Amino acid sequence: MRLTQGAFSFLPDLTDDQINRQIQYTISRGYAISIEYTDDPHPRNAYWDMWGLPLFDIKDPAAVMYELNSCRKAKPNFYVKISGFDNTLGVESCAMSFIVQRPASEPGFRLVRQESQGRFIRYTVAPYATERPEGERY
Repeated sequence: MRLTQGAFSFLPDLTDDQINRQIQYTISRGYAISIEYTDDPHPRNAYWDMWGLPLFDIKDPAAVMYELNSCRKAKPNFYVKISGFDNTLGVESCAMSFIVQRPASEPGFRLVRQESQGRFIRYTVAPYATERPEGERY
């Protein structure tokens, strides 16, 4: 199963050259860039761990690529994404986000059915990855 979160997630994985072009676009828009990673890809997991500090006022995409490659090296079996934050309205809102690294194997999700009072049934989604301890999920 392929995780589909953020822009470009239905496309094949981006090459480093394509990632570099997206970073250039993000910089040209004046967005602050952050690199984030997680081993729990649940769709409701909006809080990924941040790699270092946000990259404000970066003018050279090579600086972002350096940090991205450092994150990839340290977290080879994690999901890694780049996010661009727009502060033109006085708040930091995510204007773009895309996955730049995936684990070699993506185990997917299971549908959990819970029966409740009467004939009411609830469904939730649970990732197979979280059955293992943190840091050993992939």
